[in-house]
Amino acid sequence: MTFAYKTIDHVQLAAPKGSEQEAREFFGRILGLQEIEKPEELKKRGGVWFGFDHYQIHIGIEDPFSPAKKAHPAFEIENLEELKQHLTKHSIKFTVDTQLPGANRIYVNDPFGNRIELLEWL
Repeated sequence: MTFAYKTIDHVQLAAPKGSEQEAREFFGRILGLQEIEKPEELKKRGGVWFGFDHYQIHIGIEDPFSPAKKAHPAFEIENLEELKQHLTKHSIKFTVDTQLPGANRIYVNDPFGNRIELLEWL
């Protein structure tokens, strides 16, 4: 085999048409991700991109829209308890899941119903 995987460049979630500002509020202000400027040619498609470190999450516009209820990105978090308090303060509901040994993890839905996993390895 002459090819090798290096890293994940980005994960894309779908959102309904016209939801960019709501995505900025949730992914930017609530989850604290940095917005990334989209290339000029891709701006006309709508959506918004976010990132941290070397990772990106793209919120793409899908019409008709259907949220990802099972498929999801999972983000490793430092100090998940602090994030849980932050989510509660902003009235963001989450579900605690104790099924994965050695991990403290929760699930949250973005404003569009897409599932997101947030976990901290113990």
